[in-house]
Amino acid sequence: MEMMHQSELPFVGSSYEFAGARSGGVGISMFVVIDETGGGPVLHRHRYDEVVYVIEGHSHWTVDGREVDAGAGDILVVRAGEKHKFVATTPLRQIDIHLNPTFEQEDLE
Repeated sequence: MEMMHQSELPFVGSSYEFAGARSGGVGISMFVVIDETGGGPVLHRHRYDEVVYVIEGHSHWTVDGREVDAGAGDILVVRAGEKHKFVATTPLRQIDIHLNPTFEQEDLE
């Protein structure tokens, strides 16, 4: 078993980053997102699925041209290859689980 605190993870942009490849080859990676209103990534895609759990706050998502609003308790499943982005419409806390041991992102904007 391994245990770590989020404060031990690299903080990049607006997220703590857990990369499974750096933790004994775990098959997932995740962002612990702490974003302010207006924050969020550019349009991008991954070659693997991503599951997002919104802990607190609200965001506006665009996924392959479809727009949805997400809030606390919502779970979003973004499939491999789907172009997506979000904008925090309030201060936002969420966990983005990448079904891959490393982060691989193709920015489209």
